[in-house]
Amino acid sequence: MPARIADPEHLKDLLGIPFTPEQMACITAPPAPQVIVAGAGSGKTTVMAARVVWLVGTGQVAPEQVLGLTFTNKAAAELAERVRKALVKAGVTDPDAIDPDNPPGEPVISTYHAFAGRLLTDHGLRIGLEPTSRLLADATRFQLAARVLREAPGTYPALTRSFPDLVGDLLALDAELSEHLVRPEALRAHDAELLLTLRGAKLSNADLRKVPEAAAARRELAELVTRYRAAKRERDLLDFGDQIALSARLAKIPEVGRDLRDEFRVVLLDEYQDTSVAQRVLLAGLFGEGTGHPVTAVGDPCQAIYGWRGASVANLDDFPEHFPHADGRPATREALSENRRSGGRLLDLANNLAEPLRALHAGVEALRPAPGAERDGMVRCALLPTHAEEIDWAADSVAHLVRTGTAPGEIAVLCRTATDFAEIQGALVARDIPVEVVGLSGLLHLPEIADLVAVCEVLQDPGANASLVRLLTGPRWRIGPRDLALLGRRARLLVSHARVEGDDDPDRRLAEAVEGIDPSEVISLADALDTFLETPLDGHGDDDGLPFSPDARVRFARLATELRELRRSLADPLMDVLHRVLAVTGLEVELSASPHALAARRRETLSNFLDVAASFAAGDNEATLLAFLGFLRTAAQYEKGLDNALPGGENTVKVLTAHKSKGLEWDVVVVPGLVTGTFPSGQGREKWTSQGKVLPHRLRGDADTLPDVESWDARGLKAFHEAMKDHQHTEELRLGYVTFTRPRSLLLGSGHWWGPTQKKRRGPSAFLQALHDHCTAGYGEIEAWADEPAEDAENPALHQATADQVWPLPLDETALARRRAAAATVLAHLEDLASHEDGHPAAVHDPDGADDPEWPPPPEDDEPPYDEPDPFEDAPFEDAQFDDAPFAEDPFESDALAENPADREERPADRPTVPH
Repeated sequence: MPARIADPEHLKDLLGIPFTPEQMACITAPPAPQVIVAGAGSGKTTVMAARVVWLVGTGQVAPEQVLGLTFTNKAAAELAERVRKALVKAGVTDPDAIDPDNPPGEPVISTYHAFAGRLLTDHGLRIGLEPTSRLLADATRFQLAARVLREAPGTYPALTRSFPDLVGDLLALDAELSEHLVRPEALRAHDAELLLTLRGAKLSNADLRKVPEAAAARRELAELVTRYRAAKRERDLLDFGDQIALSARLAKIPEVGRDLRDEFRVVLLDEYQDTSVAQRVLLAGLFGEGTGHPVTAVGDPCQAIYGWRGASVANLDDFPEHFPHADGRPATREALSENRRSGGRLLDLANNLAEPLRALHAGVEALRPAPGAERDGMVRCALLPTHAEEIDWAADSVAHLVRTGTAPGEIAVLCRTATDFAEIQGALVARDIPVEVVGLSGLLHLPEIADLVAVCEVLQDPGANASLVRLLTGPRWRIGPRDLALLGRRARLLVSHARVEGDDDPDRRLAEAVEGIDPSEVISLADALDTFLETPLDGHGDDDGLPFSPDARVRFARLATELRELRRSLADPLMDVLHRVLAVTGLEVELSASPHALAARRRETLSNFLDVAASFAAGDNEATLLAFLGFLRTAAQYEKGLDNALPGGENTVKVLTAHKSKGLEWDVVVVPGLVTGTFPSGQGREKWTSQGKVLPHRLRGDADTLPDVESWDARGLKAFHEAMKDHQHTEELRLGYVTFTRPRSLLLGSGHWWGPTQKKRRGPSAFLQALHDHCTAGYGEIEAWADEPAEDAENPALHQATADQVWPLPLDETALARRRAAAATVLAHLEDLASHEDGHPAAVHDPDGADDPEWPPPPEDDEPPYDEPDPFEDAPFEDAQFDDAPFAEDPFESDALAENPADREERPADRPTVPH
């Protein structure tokens, strides 16, 4: 096509953008393979759009001969819009000259998965794939996996996890096999060989003994993956992993690559550091491997934070070798390092943090501020004595910023995990700050959603002990630790068949003979709860003699009745089940009836969660609660933006995880929880030596970048664990770099010494210490820095009187009186109408009659709750197998189960607890 742009200066004038010399070098580079290492805030999207304008405007390619690929629909739409506007602004295309018979061409901008889908549609028949194949929705994936698990013949003794967990494990292993182009048969052969090797090894510790258990579980899961893939083929269904893996097969056919290179003369690859091994094989097979095709990849190895879901940063590092010139020379490597987002003082902090990362990756340069912004940007940090004081400090800081003119929408709170979301939301709402919790993983940690999910877990799985513990110890049922321990003891007695009397009983002898053989025979608190439906509330008739309190017997019986009624509707559509749970538990009514400010926010989050469920169910009319719970477990497990939720456009403070912040920016960013073991996290990536759903490193396409076990003994496995810790530390550095490059002008970081329930002190993490040193050097302010507690000091939060809590919100006496008055008026009117119709006098309504006289009042504060001896001496949970926790948290130590006043605020002691 004819040239319309004469030189680089002409391009600057047409677009009105003062490009830096390094940006112009990338934009005007000749059409040949090149990789651009683009630092945070360096304008990579602007550069890609301008490169399209340059290549089209100089007549080197037509618009429709440009292919651009990125990861999300939002990013694809943004890039397409930028390119379209830039072409029009430069006068390269005329939006008004529309000829229906000859429309102007446009660049093809799409996601990597959409491109793979198009490839399969056009060329799938070459590998025997029908064009009618449909893409699986999330609901159908989990539903189909659950069906395969149910219908699988034979026993799987190594698969001892709960059913919803196994659904997630099956899908996770299937995805890993697809991402690394490994056949299930190859995995089974690898693990069979490993099991033979381990027979001759001395498994001297627990970690070593987990290796054959994980290998056996992986072999059985691989067989189920084969069945799952067969079920997909029978139904002409594909998921995203299948799309990429099958497309990679197509890329090996020379004619396919030749056709695409003829169609697209220029290719742009965005966020290339987040591509998987299978995606790299696909793209290199089509446009690389010595063809010299003009491919421009853009990415930043310092922001490669998605290794947990299959991304391989080695793809960016090795791009020059995967996409060489036609004469064999490696592709050109360029860099963008001028950051036009953040002030210079903020960039100094980020550069110091990323120094080890720059040493690991070629072509990465330290970020530079824009001219004139060298002294811009501010860091403020604080180390508080307790977790509660830290939350208050962060909320007070945000409230002060809003009162002094900062728009709430320009502020974000970024957390390493979603554990503190409920406290942060409550603290901001208490200060009249509009707030939005972003993402499904964040919603799952809010108390109203966690309670709803816990009920669903117990309904679906009688072995969901952790979820039932949450309900029993929560503010609605308020079961004390003594009765909870007794319930656990009864559950253990049920499994051990201790209630069968007589040594000569054949059923008892048979039960004892097979006891412990069936891995599904786990201790179930739900089974123990059901026994209270069979015995009188006074305890006479119990044959185990356990001294439950009268109050607990009543509450256990009522909860068991409630759960039994709800289980009858499990076959109903998903949304019907969820609404019935809300109605029976009274959660929705309580939130709707309360005028409390926090209730409004919690109604919004409940509505958002139901929207997620409705979207899940919309993809499959037969979506079940089981499939939905598997989906939720996967989202909760990773907490890293597995869902595609993005911050809304409302003028609210956004609360989200650090992983979900990638690609976003705000004027002010608050980062709480910078404490030892939390951020950077001390919890490493799941290891293949202990998890059956994780692919062994030597089978992965990026095996060269990962540590592995050198010898099967205690020393070899310990070395592997240490290497994995180092690998995790590097990934945490990347996440910290992403987090601290989000703010434009102000970064607030904080930590604490004492957590809400921990006995062990925490203290500042390496990240908070870096902020402290940065401020000490004169580039910020230290607003508070608590001294380290004494060696013999104890957590003050553990000694504070635990306040009674209300469910689900603080009691509002005025609102309660108004509701009761309104109810009395309505009932009196209805009864008056009824009395006129049948001639009987109207009944007198007593507002206090709603309180059930059989429901015991709470004990007085100065009164011991029970008189019986302490039953904990026998350790009722000693042998319990609570391996089904929905979010992999211990029910007694976890923040998610802690009765924190920030979650559920104080209730008056004289208010009777009435279950709904």
